[in-house]
Amino acid sequence: MSLKDAWRRSGYFRVGIVLFGFLALIGLAQPWLNRLLIGDINPVTMGSFQAYLPISREHWLGTDRWGRDWMAQLLLGLRYSLLIGALAGIVATLIGIFFGFVAGYKGGAVDGLLRTATDMVLVIPSWPLLVTLSAYITRLTIPVMALLLAAFSWPWAARTIRSQVLSLKGRPYVDLAIATGMRDMEIIFTEILPNLLPYLGVSLASSMVGAILAEVGLELIGLGPGDITTLGLMINWTMRWGALALGKWQMVFAPVLCLVLIFLSLNLINIGLEQAYNPRLREVTGA
Repeated sequence: MSLKDAWRRSGYFRVGIVLFGFLALIGLAQPWLNRLLIGDINPVTMGSFQAYLPISREHWLGTDRWGRDWMAQLLLGLRYSLLIGALAGIVATLIGIFFGFVAGYKGGAVDGLLRTATDMVLVIPSWPLLVTLSAYITRLTIPVMALLLAAFSWPWAARTIRSQVLSLKGRPYVDLAIATGMRDMEIIFTEILPNLLPYLGVSLASSMVGAILAEVGLELIGLGPGDITTLGLMINWTMRWGALALGKWQMVFAPVLCLVLIFLSLNLINIGLEQAYNPRLREVTGA
């Protein structure tokens, strides 16, 4: 069964993919959209316009306290939030694939060792550690932030993938591949991995949601990368400036709405994949 089947079977998956693709397209086109909005002005340059200008045709969401176009800031924040989430999700999924595949396929002592390591990371209270590490790292760049978030979000992916590998390892076609003399890596990549692509998609989407949520949490308490505009940092600014008390509701709700749309799209993709590939759930929903 392929992702094409998920597209055909699940309306949740179709809506999630279209919505996430739209947001990702906006993030990718941010430099071009920025030039359309404010010309060649850097969106983070302070004093480009008057402070707190209202919504107008020139400034779709007005300007902020430092005289920056808020719509241009929003596009930049969306781009960097998606980038951090995608990087953290990909790294966490790759680590989960390594631990899950090796533990599930090798079994025995190797499985015991890797499962113990996974469980140890799983029970560590990740949020306090994340806050402490963020406080001590002097310069948080996008790659550093993504690696930091990925370091605490891979165990669930590893456990899910391990259980699926254990299930697939006993299938007749894997026994046949072993009998024909195929090497372990060949069996993993050509026989098992293609059948796990939907579960890897679920792991990637879940890791992205967790990473973006954690990044927003760090920004809200002032421990995120302060020189990189993200949706979380924009919410932090509006809280510090008292934007709602000033009547600048659009400055608060615009980044919040973007975050809601990101989480909604990723969760719809998750539900759609589960609906398409989980027979029990398919029976319940009638998909």
